[in-house]
Amino acid sequence: MADQSSTPAKVEFLATKTVQEQLTEGELLVPPPKYILKDGIPCPNASLELMDVPIIDLGLLIPSSISVEELDKLRSALTTRGCFQVINHGMTLEFLDKAREITKQFFAMPVEEKQKYLRPVDDFEGYGNDMVVSEQETLDWTDRLYLTAYPPDQRKLKLWPENPKSFRDTIDQYTSKLQVITETVLKGMARSLNLEEECFVNMYGEQRKMDARFNLYPPHSRPDCVLGFKPHSDSSIITIILQDKEVEGLQFMKDDQWFRAPIVPEGLLIVVGDQIEILTNGLFKSPVHKVVINGEKERISVAVFCVPDSETEIEPFESLINKSRPRLYKKLKNYVEIYFKYFLQGRRPIEAH
Repeated sequence: MADQSSTPAKVEFLATKTVQEQLTEGELLVPPPKYILKDGIPCPNASLELMDVPIIDLGLLIPSSISVEELDKLRSALTTRGCFQVINHGMTLEFLDKAREITKQFFAMPVEEKQKYLRPVDDFEGYGNDMVVSEQETLDWTDRLYLTAYPPDQRKLKLWPENPKSFRDTIDQYTSKLQVITETVLKGMARSLNLEEECFVNMYGEQRKMDARFNLYPPHSRPDCVLGFKPHSDSSIITIILQDKEVEGLQFMKDDQWFRAPIVPEGLLIVVGDQIEILTNGLFKSPVHKVVINGEKERISVAVFCVPDSETEIEPFESLINKSRPRLYKKLKNYVEIYFKYFLQGRRPIEAH
C-alpha cells in the first residue's frame, strides 16, 4: 500500500539538452552514454507478439443504446489487460489526423522557435525533456511538449505554441471532445462492475484536470541501446492515447511478458491509471508499459492524462472489499505528486508498502 508517509524526499532537478538539439549538433552513430540502457534493464525487442487489445464501440456504452455484451467485453479488457481501443467516439479520422499533423509540425519547427516554450528546470510543463534528478539517470530518447489543457483557466498560454497556427484551436477542440468521451467511459466502467453509475465520475470530480503530452521519438540506428520511455504505469484515472498512424513503439507488460500495442488509426487507446486500480481495489489493472525506438522512422503520439483534483482522497470502494478480496490500498491524496517523486527514482508508488 502506498501512502504519503512513504513519499521520497524532495529532489533537485538538472538541466539537459533535448534529443533534437543533440541530433542537430552532429550525427550520433552511438547514443550519448546517459541514454544507453544499463545492465539489468532489458533491451528493446521490436519483434514481439501483438497484444490482443479489445475494441470497444463507445456508442454501445451510452445509456440509450447500452449493450451488456459490450460491458462484459469492457470489464474483461480492464481486468486482464488494463487497456482497450475505443471507436465510434465522435471524432473523425480526418480530425485525429489533424491532431497528429500539428504535433509533427511543432516538433519539425526550428529549435529557436520551439525554445520559446521551453520547460523551466523546476517545472513539468513546457517543451523539452522530462525532469532529470541525477547525473547517473538513464534518460529517455524522447522530446515532449507537456501542457495543462483543462480546465482552461489553468492553461499556461505562454507555453502553448502559436505555430502551427491551428495548434491552439485544434487542441482546445480535441480536449473538449475528450471530456465527453471520458465521462462515457467512466460510467461504462462503473456499470461493468455493477457500481453506481457516477462513482468514477464523482471521484474525477469538479476540479478535474486534463494534462496533454505531445511526444516525439526520433529514430536512431541503434534502437537496441535506448528506450523512448522507460517502463512505467500512469498516475491518472485514465489516459487517452492518440497513437502514431504508421509507426509502432508502445509496448505493454502482461503476464511478465512484453507485447506490442496494435495501431487502430481511427481509434483512441484508453489505459487504466493507478488511481482506478486503487479505487477498484486492484480489479482493474494499471498496466506497465514502455516505448521502444524505431531505427529509421520518427514516431509521435499524444497522451492525455485525466486526473482528479490533488485534494481528492483516493481509496478502494467499500463494495469491492470483502473476505476473499481484502483491502489492498490505503487512503491517500495528491497521488500525482507522490507518483512523480517515485517515478523519477524508477519506482511505482502503487507497489510501495
